[in-house]
Amino acid sequence: MSRQTATVLATVLVMGSAWAAAPAVAPTPTPARDTAVYQPKYEDPVLKQMEEHDKQVATERDELTAKIRAAQTARKEADEKAAKVLRFDMSGIAKPASPAAFKQAWHFPPVAQYLTGTCWSFSTTSFYESEVYRLTGRKVKLSEIWTVYWEYVEKMRRFVRERGDSLIDEGSESNALPRIWKRYGIVPEEAYPGVLSKDGRHDHSRLIAQLRELSQWVKANEIWDEDRVLALTRVILDRELGVPPERFAYQGREYTPQQFLAQVVAIDLDDYVEFMSTLSLPFYTRGEYKVPDNWWHDASYYNVPLAEWYAALKHAVQQGYTVAIGGDVSEPGYNGFENAAVVPTFDIPQAYIDQSARELRFANHTTEDDHGLHLVGWTSVDGRDWFLIKDSARSSRWGKFEGYYFYRDDYVRLKMLTFVVHKDAVRELLAKFAPAQP
Repeated sequence: MSRQTATVLATVLVMGSAWAAAPAVAPTPTPARDTAVYQPKYEDPVLKQMEEHDKQVATERDELTAKIRAAQTARKEADEKAAKVLRFDMSGIAKPASPAAFKQAWHFPPVAQYLTGTCWSFSTTSFYESEVYRLTGRKVKLSEIWTVYWEYVEKMRRFVRERGDSLIDEGSESNALPRIWKRYGIVPEEAYPGVLSKDGRHDHSRLIAQLRELSQWVKANEIWDEDRVLALTRVILDRELGVPPERFAYQGREYTPQQFLAQVVAIDLDDYVEFMSTLSLPFYTRGEYKVPDNWWHDASYYNVPLAEWYAALKHAVQQGYTVAIGGDVSEPGYNGFENAAVVPTFDIPQAYIDQSARELRFANHTTEDDHGLHLVGWTSVDGRDWFLIKDSARSSRWGKFEGYYFYRDDYVRLKMLTFVVHKDAVRELLAKFAPAQP
């Protein structure tokens, strides 16, 4: 063994003795782990008491509000039940005894418009039905709602083209019918009644609300895509009124709406003229009838003095024509229970009904363009003119003669604003106008 090796061995032996003499090291213990548990939530009794107090106060406040609201509702209902409308006693008025007292032109029985604002279509459709009979001898009941459907389409079309500056509402004017029929034709009522409810009553309240909502959305988002907007419009109309037919059968033959207009209705729509009487335009000129329902701003109205306006209307009816008229039906002298409309002296004395009196009421909006009617007959009682009015509104169904009113001459002169008639009935009056420019 070498000296070096012996030295290393000795060192190892010495170190080994030291390790053997050192005490043992204890192992590190594993930490204890916490355990998660669910416990009931602690409700602080003070806070809980305060919360319960707040709930009780809120309940008492709501109950008090409900009592107040109930009392207000009851008071309003009582006021409505006790409400009175200013009228006047007609017992002293000499008026026609019944529709039979009138010299009448042929017309279909009155049709109710129910909960709609489409008097313009009901009255003027009735007018053209009478014209079809007068000119062809055919009794053809036409669809009022067909025209209403397409009028809404055209209203929405113009709304898009005018970037939202056009009326979306139920009203329109008599000359909407020839404008719509020239584009879309017309159909008999049996082909398109335009009402889907089981009771057969027209109700357009939901329809017009949806169309207004659509127009507001279009305007707010500037969606001026005409095809898109009209497609959405027709979805609403189809759902509420029914899908208008492209073809239909009538008395054993098949027609399109345009064919039906040409072959069955068979009248010239350009033969009809509309008159007004206003100081806002020169007489014997044509211009715009400036009311909201003339939403397309038609300026084809013939403007004449009141005396000639009334004389032309009266002459037409006495000669066997009927007339579609429009004007105001909200006066004290308008009484559905009496089936009569007159102007009482406390409104204006008869002798003072003239052009200026009529114009004042139109200018201050006490006379408005709020209803369309069909004038179908005339008679005289004690030297006064009376006109038989076929009416689609509800008030004409309150009295003894359902769907009819008797208008006295003073009411027509003061409160009616426009009328439509065949041009043959007013040729002398039309001759006072310059020829229309090509």
